[in-house]
Amino acid sequence: MGPTPAVAAVRRAVRGCVGDLGAGALVLTACSGGADSLALAAAVAFVAPRRGLRAGGVTVDHGLQPGSAERAAAVAAELTRLGMDPVLSVPVAVGSAGGPEAAARAARYRALATVAADTRAAAVLLGHTLDDQAETVLLGLARGSGPRSLAGMPASRGVFRRPLLGLRRPVTRAACADQGLRPWEDPHNRDRRFARARVRHEALPALEAALGPGVAEALARTAAQLHADAEFLESISAGCRAGSGPLAVASLSGLPAAIRTRVLRDAAIAAGCPPGALTARHVGWLEELITGYRGQRWIDLPGGVRAARRGGEVCFAAAQSEHRPPAACAHSAAGDASLDDASPMEAPVRDERGADGRGGHGIGAQRGADHRGTAAGADR
Repeated sequence: MGPTPAVAAVRRAVRGCVGDLGAGALVLTACSGGADSLALAAAVAFVAPRRGLRAGGVTVDHGLQPGSAERAAAVAAELTRLGMDPVLSVPVAVGSAGGPEAAARAARYRALATVAADTRAAAVLLGHTLDDQAETVLLGLARGSGPRSLAGMPASRGVFRRPLLGLRRPVTRAACADQGLRPWEDPHNRDRRFARARVRHEALPALEAALGPGVAEALARTAAQLHADAEFLESISAGCRAGSGPLAVASLSGLPAAIRTRVLRDAAIAAGCPPGALTARHVGWLEELITGYRGQRWIDLPGGVRAARRGGEVCFAAAQSEHRPPAACAHSAAGDASLDDASPMEAPVRDERGADGRGGHGIGAQRGADHRGTAAGADR
C-alpha cells in the first residue's frame, strides 16, 4: 500500500527540492515540532537515503517560553526516531533589536547558518507553506513594505530552501496524522497580540468569506510573479554599491528610484538595521537625504542605527545622543541579510510612532518621528 495523498505530496515536494544535490550530501531540516516542519522532516527522512543523501535535523531553542528546553529535547528525540543523523538542538540568546519577531528570526538564522557551516550541509530545508507565503504578503502590504514583501519568501536563497511553498497547511497536518506524528501546537500561533496570528485566524478567513476561496493561492501567485523582477532589481542595485563605505550623494541621485531605494536599504541593513523592522517609510526618509534634502541632520533607524548626510555622502553609524549626528561617515558592522522569514511570533504592526527606532523629536515628529535632528543647515 502506497503513501496517502498528503504524504505523497510532501515527499514529492522534497524530491523536487533536493534533486540537484550530489550523492552523500547532507540535507538538514529545521524543525520546531510544528506540523509543517515535522511533516517536512518525515519526508526528508524518507526521501534522502533513497536519493543517496544524508538526512539531518536541527531545532532551535529560543528560550522564550517556559519549558522550551524540554520542548527542544523532545523535537530532537523525534528527529532521531525518524532516522536523522546528525540531530542538533541549538539554544540561542534572543535580543531585542527590531522587536521580538525580528530578534528571534535573526537569532534563529544565525544559528542555522552556523550549524550548516559546521556540518558542511549542502542545504537547510525550512517548512514554510503556501499559507505562510500568503500571510507574509498580507503583512508586507499592511506595513507598506513595497515590492520586496510582495515578492514573498524565496524558494531558495543561499543554503536555505523552502520546498513546501506550493502546499497548503492542511496538507502538512494530514501528512502528520497519516504517519502517526503528533505535532506541537505553539501557543504563539493563536496569540492575537501578534500580527501574524491575526492575519492567520482573522484577516485571511475574512477575505475568503468576502471574496470567495482561493485568496491565499492568489497571494502566493502574486509573490511568485514578482520574485523574478525583484531578484533582477536586487542584482542591479548590488552592482551599484561598491564596498561598505559611505554612499556618494552624486552617484545615488542619478540612479532610478527603484535602484536607489534598494541601495539605501541594503546599506542600512549592512549597518545593523534588522531587516524585518526596516520599512518602506524608513527607506523613504533615507531617500529624502538624496532627493529632498532640506538640511535635516540625521535619521534614526531600527537597531540603533543613525543615518546622516555629511560632506556629500550618506553615512550610517551607531546612534549617539538625540542632539548629535554620527561623528564620522563610517558603517557599523554588517548585519544579517534578510531571508524574508515567516514566523508565528510576528511583532504587532506598529502605529506611526511605534518603537521601530523612531521617536517624536524635531522635524520628523509630525511624520512618525524619525528622530531627525532639529538643526537645519548646509550639507557638511
